[in-house]
Amino acid sequence: MCLIAFDHRPGSACPLRLVANRDEFHARPAAPLATWSDAPHIIGGRDLEAGGTWLAVHRRGRFAAVTNVRDPRLKVPSGAPSRGALVRAALECDDLPAWLDRLASGEGHHYAGFNLLAGDGERLWHLHRGLDGLTLQAVPPGLHGLSNASLDTPWPKLIAARQGVAASVRHGHWPDDALAALGDPHPADDDQLPETGVGLELERRLSSPFIVGQDYGTRAMSWLAWHADGRIEIGERRFGPGGVALGENELRVSTSRKA
Repeated sequence: MCLIAFDHRPGSACPLRLVANRDEFHARPAAPLATWSDAPHIIGGRDLEAGGTWLAVHRRGRFAAVTNVRDPRLKVPSGAPSRGALVRAALECDDLPAWLDRLASGEGHHYAGFNLLAGDGERLWHLHRGLDGLTLQAVPPGLHGLSNASLDTPWPKLIAARQGVAASVRHGHWPDDALAALGDPHPADDDQLPETGVGLELERRLSSPFIVGQDYGTRAMSWLAWHADGRIEIGERRFGPGGVALGENELRVSTSRKA
């Protein structure tokens, strides 16, 4: 996952609305949004190479998603596990706050750089593994975004995605306005590009919310609405090389919210 925007409103009729784009090599095998056959309590897409996922929910009332951190200066441990495993672990651990505390206390250093977003329908946490170490915080209510830096780092694509969520909620067109913002393939102007150490050409290619490419690009566009009564609506659009649409589906999940 490389771009997430969300509206976090604990205590409201819909405590969490979220949209996200997963950017990945098209050759990497993946399964579409579905109930997992070997873990029927989990609903999400699945990375078939490493077995994890970029975004999923748990029927007992959990949500988690992960993005990579783009910083060539960040050293990757030898034999680092897939960051997609963090999502499954966040969904299945017995005590989510305690598990996050353990990661933030040092266990998170076993992974390459990441942002982990995890919550239980009312509380939401962000764990960042970057050049300066590990940082865990409770996400305050409001509009937020994650890309490949940290929470609310104002990259152009993040700002656009966050504005799309705001418009979608404000106009009552959920998730249409938010998905339209995520589907924008236009790169940012050069003077707005971040400097992440990958060179100007690649910064341009990666600056649009929706990345079109033959080898690498946006593979999945997801949306989620978590209602106060425990209902979750989760959907996914899938894309192939050149941004060709491959399919779409939406599922409705009833949860019993427990930490």
